[in-house]
Amino acid sequence: MQFHLDGFRPGDPTHHPAATAQDDPAGNGADVDVLIVGSGPAGLTLAAQLAMFPSIRTRIVERKPGPLELGQADGIACRTMEMFNAFGFADRVMKEAYWVNEVTFWKPQDGDGPIMRHGRIRDTEEGLSEFPHVILNQARVHDFYLEAMRHARAPLQPDYGLQLADLTIPDDPAQPVEARLRPVGAEDDSRDQIVRARYVVGCDGARSQVRRRIGRDLRGEAANQAWGVMDVLAYTDFPDIRLKSAIHSAHEGNILIIPREGGYLVRLYIELDKLAEDERVASKNITRETLIAAAQRILHPYVLEVKEVAWWSVYEIGQRLTDRFDDLPADAPASRMPRVFIAGDACHTHSPKAGQGMNVSMQDSFNLGWKLAAVLSGQADAGLLRSYSAERQEVARELIDFDREFARMFSARPKTAEDDGEGVDPAEFQRYFVQHGRFTAGTATRYRRSELTGADTHRHLATGFPVGMRFHSAPVVRLADARPMQLGHVAQADGRWRIYLFADAQGVAPGSGLARLCERLDREGSVLRRHTPAGANPDAVFDIRAVLQQPHQSLSMDDLPGLLWPRKGRHGLRDYEKAFCADPAAGDIFDLRGIDRERGCMVVVRPDQYVAQVLPLEDDATLGEYFAGVLRLAG
Repeated sequence: MQFHLDGFRPGDPTHHPAATAQDDPAGNGADVDVLIVGSGPAGLTLAAQLAMFPSIRTRIVERKPGPLELGQADGIACRTMEMFNAFGFADRVMKEAYWVNEVTFWKPQDGDGPIMRHGRIRDTEEGLSEFPHVILNQARVHDFYLEAMRHARAPLQPDYGLQLADLTIPDDPAQPVEARLRPVGAEDDSRDQIVRARYVVGCDGARSQVRRRIGRDLRGEAANQAWGVMDVLAYTDFPDIRLKSAIHSAHEGNILIIPREGGYLVRLYIELDKLAEDERVASKNITRETLIAAAQRILHPYVLEVKEVAWWSVYEIGQRLTDRFDDLPADAPASRMPRVFIAGDACHTHSPKAGQGMNVSMQDSFNLGWKLAAVLSGQADAGLLRSYSAERQEVARELIDFDREFARMFSARPKTAEDDGEGVDPAEFQRYFVQHGRFTAGTATRYRRSELTGADTHRHLATGFPVGMRFHSAPVVRLADARPMQLGHVAQADGRWRIYLFADAQGVAPGSGLARLCERLDREGSVLRRHTPAGANPDAVFDIRAVLQQPHQSLSMDDLPGLLWPRKGRHGLRDYEKAFCADPAAGDIFDLRGIDRERGCMVVVRPDQYVAQVLPLEDDATLGEYFAGVLRLAG
């Protein structure tokens, strides 16, 4: 990480000096740019993103009396870890979390006997991400976000004990949205607060009041299947208790075992009885003793003695989705822009066993956050916000389809020779798990062609960076100090675009494709200059990085074009961290990502880490056309 650019500052470099743009450190003003309703994973991801921008006034409210302490979601996908790294706390998550390295599959012996292990596989395929799939209490994820928000450039913390009582969206787009907030438990409106916001985002869960106020419904169907979940400390002789394990018993139901952080805690997802049509799980009067007894029957002949239950709950499997993630009617004219959004469980719900809910919810608001910041800072027109619902609703629909089949297969009883057609072959379930590994890792998302996702015309120049998919990091060596690192880790959740320049065979030699491109981009009137405010640091909007094929020992910083060794900050200091070299010892990035060694290429990456364009080094004209369609000209 870089600091001291504008002067020496002692202490923790992740703690930024407080900015003065907010009304107060809690963001409790009556007039704000963004009001976030709900401080779950989606709300905190959005708040942490917006807290990076001192000019944006943000407020986040939560109906609960304080921060989450335990329970709820725990699976953190590889793609989410990549995002956490941009927020600065992936390493802390990895240190605390349980790492899901392998998965075992159990079935009945001879189709009708006690359970036996029949499969053991890697949880994620080799090389899918530099980060692991991990398990950590959702409350700790909240803690990391809350700390990042407290020490951000625009310090922010949730205002607890408040719920949305009403939401008014005026017809005049120049007028703010008006939210009425009421203390939880208040008997009348005497203590209501009126907050006026340019944008409101509902991250308030499956019973979202924001969603209801904009006339959206969660539509779908339940699977009429009850499940219980428990976090327990238990004695057991089951050998795979510290491995993620999917267990299908012959007659007693199924269990998914998820080991938890700390070496002893374990989560059990336990199949319960089928529900009758229109029956609710609350009517079953299920107790934690019910769950323990069910788990013991499924694991038989292995012993399970539960010593302590840290948290437990019951739920019904169901997949539901809204038709849009904003307040725009289906027939809204192109001139009308969205002002109210929903994210996470407010717009899609599903079963928890695939570990996707928290992950997809956070990706929702990471997608929305940089777009709100770009519009509110004047970088982009409000039309950019239309892309949020278009992109994320499609991702949620794919999730719903996957989850429906995954839940069906997991809930089905094992197929036997006398099966009537309703059972599932455990081996088939294992194959389905492997087949959809990239989906559960969060790395399969691909945005369709749009204003933000360019044509895949030049895919042959970098086959490992498909346009519309997340930027897949790879090892490099930083030229200035010979530090081995991951290229993708230079990206922070700061709203900037990344443009990675992969050098052609001639490297930085005069007349090379890279050198000529850098010269053009550094000229007055270039695409970079057109969209970067006068007086701002040269990388305030576009963070340019170059990767060279030559060994780092054969190059010197003064070989670089000025664009890759810029002067910045109030002291005019050189930035030594713009150039990297391939690292054959760890894996040559040109080979790993299929980059054309002769021609090189440009890879344009959005602020949410998705590849927007792959272009030849000589095609800065198309680069300019792309950004002309997304960003405003700088004033």
